[in-house]
Amino acid sequence: MNGDQSFRLEPTGVPGKALVLGVVCLAVCLIELVRQPTQFFRSYLFGEVFWLGIGLGCLGLLMLQHLVAGKWGIVLRRPLEAAARTLAWMGIFFIPVLFGMHRLFVWTHPGVVAADHILQLKAAYLNTPFFIVRAIGYFVLWIILIALLTRWSSAQDATGEPDLVRRMRNLSGPGLAIFGFTVSFAGFDWVMSLEPHFFSTIYGMMFVVTEAVGAMSFITLVAIYLADRKPLSEVIQASQIHDFGNLLLVFTLLWAYLGFDQFLIIWSGNLQNEIPWYVYRIRHGWAIIALGLVIFHFAAPLLLLFQRVITFQKRYLKYVAGLLFIMSIVDLFWLMMPSYEKVGPQFHWSDWVALIGLGGLFVGIFFRQLRARPLLPLHDPHLVGVLQHE
Repeated sequence: MNGDQSFRLEPTGVPGKALVLGVVCLAVCLIELVRQPTQFFRSYLFGEVFWLGIGLGCLGLLMLQHLVAGKWGIVLRRPLEAAARTLAWMGIFFIPVLFGMHRLFVWTHPGVVAADHILQLKAAYLNTPFFIVRAIGYFVLWIILIALLTRWSSAQDATGEPDLVRRMRNLSGPGLAIFGFTVSFAGFDWVMSLEPHFFSTIYGMMFVVTEAVGAMSFITLVAIYLADRKPLSEVIQASQIHDFGNLLLVFTLLWAYLGFDQFLIIWSGNLQNEIPWYVYRIRHGWAIIALGLVIFHFAAPLLLLFQRVITFQKRYLKYVAGLLFIMSIVDLFWLMMPSYEKVGPQFHWSDWVALIGLGGLFVGIFFRQLRARPLLPLHDPHLVGVLQHE
């Protein structure tokens, strides 16, 4: 490991193509901004929350890896750091959401709040100035966390100072607590408050785990992509592919547990203000999507991830990870869109064009970040064990 050039990602046209695709798709979305501005902002919020969630989920996984120091995390650290370093850009891309608040959130309308007793009780929290301050605070904290972690990680590459491992681990403990708290409240603000009468103490954790599933699916696909190319084709082993599959299994089980737990508590308790949230999502066309989530976001991946022949083979695992990634998009769609379309899903073209557009920008920035640094933490004390093939 004399020098880091041999551990850098080979040049690829992916970043440039992804950025061009993102710009073109968002430019097309401007048509909807002129024609139906309300629909544009709804679509934009959907795409922004999904791709921001991928970056946030990767930040949480990065801090988890620093805490547990597992071998699985050594080969994933740089992809996780690259994804988390998109958060500053996603903060910039969040600005249109602030301009569209009045079209997105009913609680921003003074007349509606004045006629609604529940919204009046929540007005101290659900108001425009405090919403903006919270959003800025979330991004500042997230960017500080990833900036410190990547700064120390780069310093570790340069100097190999043993104390840097301790610094990253010591930050990751309280960092995960900050992460869980801020991401939960971001879920309350940006998704749950689309229906401000709804209330759930589990929703924040559900939002965190939903992002974890999407992020782990994305990073598994990236790892499998890198495993077919030098230099990581000579590093990533079947045992590490198996670890990625196990993590997907854990997050899938946790997603299902929290979702069923919330449903059971609300439905069995006959909670008047909360039950309509589910009624809208399990009738008409939304019932088909709900059933699809049960089958393809839980049952099918669960059965597949229990098969060792799948979790040890990257050519099989990539299909499971791809399925979970797609179902993470469907899951967020099911969470958000019934807030606007209660009689059934309306598949507006701008929903998917905005998702692809912001995804193109995310992927382009991600690969540029990934190419900027060695793909392996060069002086990490656990790296030697990873490089020794079983």
